[in-house]
Amino acid sequence: MSASLNAAMRHTILAATTNPAVRSIVARYGDRLGAQRYAAGTTFDECLDVLEQLTARGFHAYVAPLGEALDDKGEIEAIVNEYRTILTRLRAAQLDTTIAVKLTQVGLDISEDYSFQNTLRIVDRAAQDQRFVRISMEESPTVDATLRTYRRLREAGYDNVGVVLQSYLYRSEDDLAELLEYRPNIRIVKGAYLEPDAVAYPAKREVDVAYLRLLKRSLSYGQFTAIATHDERIIDYALEYASRHNIYPDRYEFQMLLGVRQQLQEELIDQGHRVRLAVPYGPDWYPYFMRRLAERPANLLFVGRSLLER
Repeated sequence: MSASLNAAMRHTILAATTNPAVRSIVARYGDRLGAQRYAAGTTFDECLDVLEQLTARGFHAYVAPLGEALDDKGEIEAIVNEYRTILTRLRAAQLDTTIAVKLTQVGLDISEDYSFQNTLRIVDRAAQDQRFVRISMEESPTVDATLRTYRRLREAGYDNVGVVLQSYLYRSEDDLAELLEYRPNIRIVKGAYLEPDAVAYPAKREVDVAYLRLLKRSLSYGQFTAIATHDERIIDYALEYASRHNIYPDRYEFQMLLGVRQQLQEELIDQGHRVRLAVPYGPDWYPYFMRRLAERPANLLFVGRSLLER
């Protein structure tokens, strides 16, 4: 598939993420389209079974209930309580699983301070178990609020929290430079939202080059780097760079998505590398599923085959 066709398909898929008609169709045929590949069920009971299976196979994981852009305080309170339940059950299960929180899921669309207070409740509860919380990065208009929330938590004394930078945003290198004083725990991703050319690199090659720049600086000056990619060239580069600069394996790990490039995940485990998988769950899987398709539009061929085989 050519780069231009790939980019056009990605744009179309991401645009469909907010289309009610497409959402209705995909929701109706979710199982047939393969949505279950990327999520660990609709309840935490189902998710916990997956987490235990992954642990037995040598994987680490991070978990999050699916959903975003909530503006109803009752729903937001339910999500905060869900996180607290997750933390209690992870402690009982004695699993080395971290959690990820989206600010729009805990009230950012109402106000930044409201989402901060809710995030603080989750982070403080996690700190009691010495469990790590990653604040997810969402669309570009939320970046400033996300980074301010991270800084406020660190300045309040919470060391069990990290953040995400997206290499397709022009600003991310400057953001990383400003975060280095915190010795941050950073996850580097390419980015999975539909962004205008004014704020994001339009070409995949530019995104990849920016990713490598972020990777080198974070590995060299950060506390810990989560290398979130399925790109073998980037993985090989990261390992070579870490070896050449005497950066030990306890300073980084590879992070991947449940259901994506499973053979590569197994190979990295077999080679002795630490791999942490994203293990989301919940009924609100549609936006997440569409972004997974957009990250690799060739997956549409899998979707097509799934429909034809039924």
